[in-house]
Formats: sequence, structure tokens, C-alpha cells
Amino acid sequence: MFAVVRTGGKQYRVAAGDKIVVEKLDGEAGQRIDITDVLLAGEGSELRSVEGLIVGAEIVAQAKADKVTVFKKRRRHNYRRKKGHRQQHTILRIVSIGDNKEDKKPKAAAKPVPSKAEGAPKAETAPVAAADAPADVSVTPTENPAPKPKKAPKAETGSTKKAAPAKGAPKKAPKAK
Repeated sequence: MFAVVRTGGKQYRVAAGDKIVVEKLDGEAGQRIDITDVLLAGEGSELRSVEGLIVGAEIVAQAKADKVTVFKKRRRHNYRRKKGHRQQHTILRIVSIGDNKEDKKPKAAAKPVPSKAEGAPKAETAPVAAADAPADVSVTPTENPAPKPKKAPKAETGSTKKAAPAKGAPKKAPKAK
């Protein structure tokens, strides 16, 4: 049986026993995780419904990819930048395909709820205002004034630039020498 799963923004075609390298996932080596984002499943050429289908995987190791060197250069500008990067990834071994979510949930036995006559604990209710503010502190309007409105910016009055003549106004005649 095979399945197509999505993790870390990428899609992988997996079968039981496969090892895949995916983007970093939380967990320790040896821990079992469930991949619930199954896009497609099937056996041979027949497809199967993916409703409630999960893929069980075991973390083999947390590792880093090979180093990638990033080099930037702009010629004739004395500009050179060199950086390196190592992407972290997780190596997974696919353990099983086809477990349903309903099978994984433990079935809890229904516990009887004690009635008030049997001495059920009573819920204590406290006033909301008393819980929020301390009893010995009082706030008066003089201690906590309302914020003042912002003032409008003042217009500039002493400009050193000369005002431009109005449109359509006659121009002054040039000075004679």
C-alpha cells in the first residue's frame, strides 16, 4: 500500500518501510509520530478513501543538510558577501499506513456524575469586580486623567523663500543696466 502525504510544504509518496527526509519536525530519535495530512492512498492501481487515514512514522534522526554557500558580488563596486547555510531536517521511517484516527483514541468508560444529594462539590462564585481590583486601591479622576487631544500643527510664518507670483499676473520688466 502507498500514500501521498504532505509535510513541511512538500509532498512525498511513501510506503511501509520507506525512509524519507523531511523539513525539521519536533521530536527525539525513536519517537513515533502520526502524519494526518494524507492526500492520496491506494494499493496498486486502485485508490482508497483517505477519510480518517493516518500514516505512522518513527523519527530515525535529526540532522543537517550539506552546507550551501551563498556568494554575492557586484563587479567594480568592491562588494562581496559570503554566507553559508545548513538546513535542518528530520529523517523518518514509515512504520504503517492505514491506521484510522478512531482506532487510536482510547475508549473511556463513562463515569457516573454525583448528584447534589450525594455531596457533589459546589462551585464557588465570586463577584467579578472584586476579583479584578485590589480592595485597598481606589482610583480617582485626578490620579488618572483622560488623555489630552492632540494639537494641530502650527502654520509656518517666517519663511525665507519669496512667494511665487500668482498665475496670470503680469511679470515685472527686467532691470536695465
